[in-house]
Amino acid sequence: MYRHSLRKRVAIAFALCVAVISVAWGFAFFGAIKMTEDRVLQHQLQRAAESYPSMPMNLRGYDEIDSLPESLREWAQTNPDEGLYEFEKIELHVAVIPTDNQQRHGFVVFDVAGIEAASTEDWWWLLVITGAVGTLGALGFGLGVVVMRKAVAPVAKLAKVVADIDPEQLSAEDHKRIESSRFGDDEVGVLARTIEKTLERISAFVERERFFTSSASHELRTPITVITGALELLEQSDLSAADVKVVDRVRRATLDMKTTIEMFLCLARETDDGLYDEQFLVMPLVSKAIDQQRYLLTRKLIDVDIDELAKPRVNGHPQAFSIAVNNLVRNAFEHTLHAHGPITIRVKEHELLVTNQVSSDADNRHTPTEAPSSQGYGLGLGIVQRLCERNGWSFSLLADEKRVVARLSW
Repeated sequence: MYRHSLRKRVAIAFALCVAVISVAWGFAFFGAIKMTEDRVLQHQLQRAAESYPSMPMNLRGYDEIDSLPESLREWAQTNPDEGLYEFEKIELHVAVIPTDNQQRHGFVVFDVAGIEAASTEDWWWLLVITGAVGTLGALGFGLGVVVMRKAVAPVAKLAKVVADIDPEQLSAEDHKRIESSRFGDDEVGVLARTIEKTLERISAFVERERFFTSSASHELRTPITVITGALELLEQSDLSAADVKVVDRVRRATLDMKTTIEMFLCLARETDDGLYDEQFLVMPLVSKAIDQQRYLLTRKLIDVDIDELAKPRVNGHPQAFSIAVNNLVRNAFEHTLHAHGPITIRVKEHELLVTNQVSSDADNRHTPTEAPSSQGYGLGLGIVQRLCERNGWSFSLLADEKRVVARLSW
């Protein structure tokens, strides 16, 4: 539980990091200044001790240019402005100061020979300072990473919880993990509450869908079952030839109605208890579809050529696959004209092709093109498309003036 918002925590973490780094840098600079002062004084004292009992004269004043050390005379004749000057090669520091005589300046010369560090020692100090700066930088980076992780930990926790949730299979444990009370009242808590409400709405929707499809399935299938039973009783009685034809039409209409109901219920279900991962053979479903729809070819004198090039198995919803195949076969049987066969059904390892002729000139080859729309060629093709999308299959319809090829791939 956090008392402050995410923005405040990030701001506090940033301020804390800057404060710690600033204090560290302040102590480092203060220590460097004190060490430099001590070093200069120690060198001066050491030089004095070495020349004892006479004291060194590091500081001297000069009123005349000619009295300056010879190495400074040429420079002094250029009439330099008032200020401080350093001459590293000869280890002299010179202050140009005003005097009572407006025409000339005075000079204070500080001989730092033996006081300033040697050049080799400077390199060592540069290495030490560089190491100290690098250490402070690494310390600041590490501290920043730790503070940042502490600040954004709730966001990372929420992201991990959301990533572990499977929207396809929500469980009671998922609701406990996303419970908003675990994330406080800050911005992360707002996100958690929104996700929690969204999951609750999805769960409620799935529950309503299950109740509706279960009730609709019972209410829609019951009359179909009653009609089917009545037809079976009729078939066992003595019927005239005309009555047999009527019973056959009723049976086919009942079968179509049953197929349509199953198709719409299959599409209406959001979840189907794992049936979408079932593995099944393709050929039995194709044979079943041909048998169910063969009555459509009774008076058309059309053959059905089945070319079984493989015995594929498909992962998915077997009822959805059966509905899709049934639609493709039915469309081919319905839209093939009299004596314009044969209808070819080709089963390959990863696709099913249903080809039917729509013209008697079957020998003329035309390059099939993608059908602009499945509308108008069977009411169920749009539903077949949706069934394929839900199961990870693909459906396409290629048509020209002579033939139509429906392809179902997996």
